[in-house]
Amino acid sequence: MPRELSVVVWSKEGCHYCDEVKKYLQEREISYETIDVTNKDEWRDILQIKYNVRHVPVIEIGENNVYRAVTEVGISHLERVLNTEEAKL
Repeated sequence: MPRELSVVVWSKEGCHYCDEVKKYLQEREISYETIDVTNKDEWRDILQIKYNVRHVPVIEIGENNVYRAVTEVGISHLERVLNTEEAKL
């Protein structure tokens, strides 16, 4: 049985970059879970604690509860991490 990456997209309503990330994942047929931080400062607090950022999108990629976060904005950063993680599978 092939292993599959777990992907979590932290996003908010009206975020163009968030929509871009989701579209990219959909085009590559990569399933993902969304955590919507719209009007939820407590969720942004979690991003601050985990990654020292409060902005979105933040994309967590991993398996077996071990994740690598993409905190830089831009598809090229996401592609680099996805390619690295997929190569491990």
